[in-house]
Amino acid sequence: MTDSLQRTPLYDLNLELGAKMVPFAGFEMPIQFPAGLMTEHLHTREKAGLFDVSHMGQIRIAAKSGDVKDAAAALETLVPADFVGLAAGRQRYGLLTNEKGGILDDLMVANMGKDLLVVVNAGCKVQDADRIEKALSDRCVVTRQFDRALMALQGPAAEAALAPLCPAVKDMRFMDVIETELATAAGPVPVTVSRSGYTGEDGFEIGCAGADADKVARAILAQPDVLPIGLGARDSLRLEAGLCLYGNDIDVTTTPVEASLGWAIQKARREGGVREGGYPGADVVLKQTRDGVERKRVGLVADGRAPVRAGAKLFADAEGQNEIGVVTSGAFGPSVKAPVAMGYVTPDYAAVDTPVFAELRGKYVPLHVRAMPFVAPGFKR
Repeated sequence: MTDSLQRTPLYDLNLELGAKMVPFAGFEMPIQFPAGLMTEHLHTREKAGLFDVSHMGQIRIAAKSGDVKDAAAALETLVPADFVGLAAGRQRYGLLTNEKGGILDDLMVANMGKDLLVVVNAGCKVQDADRIEKALSDRCVVTRQFDRALMALQGPAAEAALAPLCPAVKDMRFMDVIETELATAAGPVPVTVSRSGYTGEDGFEIGCAGADADKVARAILAQPDVLPIGLGARDSLRLEAGLCLYGNDIDVTTTPVEASLGWAIQKARREGGVREGGYPGADVVLKQTRDGVERKRVGLVADGRAPVRAGAKLFADAEGQNEIGVVTSGAFGPSVKAPVAMGYVTPDYAAVDTPVFAELRGKYVPLHVRAMPFVAPGFKR
């Protein structure tokens, strides 16, 4: 099976650093390094960690007219977000929807001034690119950049670690994006840097040519307080931050409203907005926004110490008679020192502090609905 798996440009460095590799989204990816998941998680929360996320897909969208706003308007026909109003040098989270309002993928879109840079999930990148090309090819040139590397430097010490190599990052705020150079032992390397990430901490995502990935990663890892971090800690960090994992917490069977992601649909695209609707499934999403939904994504904290995992059924009662939902992600949260989870429940049980019960090995363990994120965000506003 490993013969059919792809490798990121940082594969050899990951092995050199002692990574335990596992299959993920068609790639051999580091699940953890010798420090171990718990240490990696806490180090990222306290200092800074570097993640290899090169398996994700990078796509450029350029309008044939040469005007980036035309590319933005074209992408709005697929995504319920305001990209026309997105300023150059800024990026925004969005959701690629289908005709039923289901979520095909979640993605990041940056206005690079001359074109759009879109970052999509690894397991969806081919079909995302196919869908975008099919819908926009009459107005835009869509370029897949799947050979580029992507790293995420996350944690409160991220700026201090990156600034000596790339001074421009000191002036960036959350969701800014720039094209600049990063100093390495072999000389400066062209990079794209966004002040963003998926851990709830301050940090950056750094994109570069695959051939430059090794020297960029080594330069960052040589800085004080930076450790390599695997996908195991990335998952526990994003869960504590209340962030969805595509395929677990959101998928084609969930809509933005059900997933509590209505904030990702800006005013211009909502009912009464200047560009209301106009994307696949808009009728469903707009109706749910008006009339409500039959289920809603919520945060959950267990009353005991045992983690409640994805797939566990949720009940209104300790006897398991009234099923009300399901857990979609769950793990022990090292930072909060307690089991945390998220899942879907019927609206009557979605209010904060509502008690619910999860089926765990034939027993029904108590949980309470909690507001997300479970940790305070550290973004630089």
